[in-house]
Amino acid sequence: MKFAHIADMHFDTAFTSLENKKGLENIRRLEQREVFKKMVEEIKQRKIPYLFISGDLYEQKYIKQSTIEFINQQFDKIPETKIFIAPGNHDPYISNSFYAQYKWNSNVHIFKDKVEKIQTQEADIYGVGFSDFYSKSLGIEEISNLDSNKINIAIVHGTLDGSDKNLEPYNPIPRKKLEEIGFDYVALGHIHKRSNEEETKIVYPGSTISLGFDELR
Repeated sequence: MKFAHIADMHFDTAFTSLENKKGLENIRRLEQREVFKKMVEEIKQRKIPYLFISGDLYEQKYIKQSTIEFINQQFDKIPETKIFIAPGNHDPYISNSFYAQYKWNSNVHIFKDKVEKIQTQEADIYGVGFSDFYSKSLGIEEISNLDSNKINIAIVHGTLDGSDKNLEPYNPIPRKKLEEIGFDYVALGHIHKRSNEEETKIVYPGSTISLGFDELR
């Protein structure tokens, strides 16, 4: 099964670390778009059938409709790719969000605040999203009875055991429990650093583009 997994684009973020460096924040926003376009083009060229976005695609506080339209235009370029989005703490699924109000392309599925299972021919895809800017639990670790004849994937935004303990745990998720459930792949978002473990099934992809000088990749 081929898929792409990203998280933490943070479109229209304020780039506060660059605000004293004239014009750099605007350059970085353009670079965000270029990286996103390149990713979409790669998906198109490789004919990747699934794209998983594990939260914080944009900043609810600052997001502009023109940016949402840009994102959706990119999604329109890969109509054969099924896109699954699990909203995070910076882009929760709330009543006035673009997730709730905007007409997204037909190939886009956005998870809400209850765990949902999407069945495809080759996989069962489980997902859940934030419905507020903070959550103590979204319930992904309560899933049981996976179909052993299919690939089982979870998409969620949250803080995994072993993540930076200095960060407040948004939707803390116990690694041991995920392993016991038996997912073939867990597509995580929230921590802006790529998982370094080899052959792990529980993955942070890291920031798609670094958002500050403290993010090396």
